[in-house]
Amino acid sequence: MAAQPAIAPLRCLRLSALTPSRRPTTRLLSTTAALSRQTPSHRTVPAEQVPDYPYGRFETYKQRNEGLYGRAKIRFGNVVAAKYKNKSRTSWLPNRHRKRLWSPALGAFIRTRMTASVLHTIDRLGGIDEYLLGSKAKRIKELGPAGWALRWKIIQTDAVQARFARERAALGLPPKTPPTTAADADADADADAVSAFPAELVAEGLTAEKVDAMLQQEDEFVIGDPLTEAELEAEAGSVVEAESLAEAITEAEVEAAAEAEAEETIAATEKRPDADQKV
Repeated sequence: MAAQPAIAPLRCLRLSALTPSRRPTTRLLSTTAALSRQTPSHRTVPAEQVPDYPYGRFETYKQRNEGLYGRAKIRFGNVVAAKYKNKSRTSWLPNRHRKRLWSPALGAFIRTRMTASVLHTIDRLGGIDEYLLGSKAKRIKELGPAGWALRWKIIQTDAVQARFARERAALGLPPKTPPTTAADADADADADAVSAFPAELVAEGLTAEKVDAMLQQEDEFVIGDPLTEAELEAEAGSVVEAESLAEAITEAEVEAAAEAEAEETIAATEKRPDADQKV
């Protein structure tokens, strides 16, 4: 059997020449940059600074984690034929749109996905700020993780903080103190530790770390001026005298108790003959 030629037939070459080639990935004849995809506003918020969403991420219809979908979900049902009443399974997606709404607190546009019902609610309340700042549990559940991040971003603005301050003043509440940073908390803790440390130890050049190390090693140390040898001897003599006095007192108490017990036994023996004679 003869070997097949390695060159492709002429008809294949003609067909390959007629088919259009694949378009190049780079735009060689254009001087403008390629359009960049616009990022939703909730993704620009630093995730490590935002508190955890109290209701967690949605496990069903997970698109709600990336926009303002309210309570909208995928609905399932049947399409029934008019003539033969045949049923065919189908589903209906929420009426969702990409919108860019102005935020007076941020002074910028908020770009996100939302449903038509949420857009109607925002229009009724007077702006997206009023929708995101709702305090009821129902509104917090509707926000989702994306709305929760946008809510935190709006609350950090000066305009919203001034609004909250006016509301607290109207209710007769004291002004809210600004939260302390980690550095301020550490400085306050160090100041409290220094103020609680005894002044005698500070005068002797001791610190809390040194005292802790001495306590762990069970070393002996004296607070205040050290005593002289004469004072130490006098203190030791007073201790010995106190111990001897205590021993003498205990011995006297023991002897008194023994004498009282002996007298009781003697009195009991003297009463027994009289009782026998009466019987």
